[in-house]
Amino acid sequence: MKINNNEIIGVVGLGLMGSSIVTSLLINNQKVIALSPMKSSLDSQAPDRVLTSLNECKEEGITQSKPEDLFKNVSFVDDYNELLKCWLVIECVYEDIDIKKNVLNKIEAVVSDDVIIASNTSSIPISLLQKYLKKPERFFGMHWAEPAYTTRFLEIICGSQSILEIGEKLYEITTEWGKEPTLVRRDIQGFITNRLMYALYREAFYLVENGYATIEDIDRTCKNDAGHWLTFCGPFRYMDLTGVHSYHAVMKNLFKDLSNQTTMPKLIDDIVNNGGKGISNRTGFYDYTDEEAIQWEKNFEKFSFDIDRLSRKYIIKTNGISPNNK
Repeated sequence: MKINNNEIIGVVGLGLMGSSIVTSLLINNQKVIALSPMKSSLDSQAPDRVLTSLNECKEEGITQSKPEDLFKNVSFVDDYNELLKCWLVIECVYEDIDIKKNVLNKIEAVVSDDVIIASNTSSIPISLLQKYLKKPERFFGMHWAEPAYTTRFLEIICGSQSILEIGEKLYEITTEWGKEPTLVRRDIQGFITNRLMYALYREAFYLVENGYATIEDIDRTCKNDAGHWLTFCGPFRYMDLTGVHSYHAVMKNLFKDLSNQTTMPKLIDDIVNNGGKGISNRTGFYDYTDEEAIQWEKNFEKFSFDIDRLSRKYIIKTNGISPNNK
């Protein structure tokens, strides 16, 4: 299998997430072929979006390189044959199995058998997507977070047919890109971060829909409690820091009372069925004026840079192994 971190990486799909991944790769001195698989207004904005993000990264001190110099390392194309130059191709299209299958087949039709193919997906099992490939052993999930260039998050997911050694090599390479990746060695629906977060979402909906709290209460609680420590450490380290025995005592009574609902919460179902999309169309769990929406988006972007800088100050290098891991 061809693994060469000095060669070109392909990114297929240039929406918000794809453009963000391209930016992340560029600031880590990678050369990129950015391919738009469809003629959409969102994809057509990708060059401007990437250059704007590169300028922000320079202004915020994430990179010392000139944005225009980094921008020279990306080629925007619409021909799949351009991917012949790549050692790794990351598919980043809409979260739909049929769309992903079509794009992955087009990628595999042009690249050599030793090129690694990955899908940026947050929910579709990698083992399921592997069924549509002729060489499933070279296929992995690479789940990024938005904005990709301000977070150290990355999940590398092995499907049931993936070669583990390749996944381990991807782990090493992405660490060199400034990520703190998680290698998911066994494929599971939702991977790690989404399983954890959607458990929180489910309980949040339960509390609101049953009158225990308002939407504002839930947001305020998460922001002012877990929001203060989660970027410093994860839940297991936090329990170590604040007393494992205390959590053990609470779990005895609380776990059996938590929501185990498996149906769609009415609150979000009603919003989506009535056309609500959140900030993008000013209607979600909150309603927004145009000015409020723009300010929230700007603040989120600024916060992403600031929280990355702050959390990096408190990194303690460890071997990452718990003595209780079995």
